[in-house]
Amino acid sequence: MTTVRLPLFPLNSVLFPGLVLPLNVFEERYRAMMRDLLKTPEDESRRFAVVAIRDGHEVSPSAPGMPDGTAVTDRGPAAGFGDDPLKAFHEVGCVADAATIRERADGSFEVLATGTTRVRLLSVDASGAFLTAELEELPENPGDGAGALAEGVLRAFRQYQKRLAGARERSLSTGADLPDEPAVVSYLVAAAVMLDVPARQRLLQAPDTASRLREELKVLRAETAIIRNLPSLPASDLTRGPTSLN
Repeated sequence: MTTVRLPLFPLNSVLFPGLVLPLNVFEERYRAMMRDLLKTPEDESRRFAVVAIRDGHEVSPSAPGMPDGTAVTDRGPAAGFGDDPLKAFHEVGCVADAATIRERADGSFEVLATGTTRVRLLSVDASGAFLTAELEELPENPGDGAGALAEGVLRAFRQYQKRLAGARERSLSTGADLPDEPAVVSYLVAAAVMLDVPARQRLLQAPDTASRLREELKVLRAETAIIRNLPSLPASDLTRGPTSLN
């Protein structure tokens, strides 16, 4: 088992390998994380782990509130995540590599990172200025029939895009630039389809690429049928132009 210890950035969203993650960092615990990452030489990876929040708040409360207006505001690296932060997060997350960390005049940061590798959360340490975690790197196994499944998912995804474009009366990008490598297809579609966090999380932690693609095929067919019957549903920005994994 290959383990690594990295800074931990919990979000109310799921990051997939290959997908770009823009961040507006303004809380002090995450500012401290970015200042620490900036100590890493520019020619080395500035990595942190992103996990989806199961139970808690992405931004900690900044002032006392109801029902007790005099209560002391919860602060610190684990603020908003309860007594045991490990229980507040989903078990599987994704390593992010920060290509850009730009500090603004007010001390906040503009960050652009890319998801790289899936990881399993083993433990969380809240003793420092920001959360860190021990993580187990997860391999991406293809599974049985991943290639054929990827082709089917791409066809279903294009139909899904067409339905979304029709629902919003927008022109559809050609989709000619969509990838054909099964794992990349599985992650792109998982990020692109309009799903809630638990559904995205299930796709992230699928045991292999083929399993993820099978589930996506079911989701795409179901969502396309719904849009066909309810054309007023909101459409994804993916219908407006080509998608790039960078």
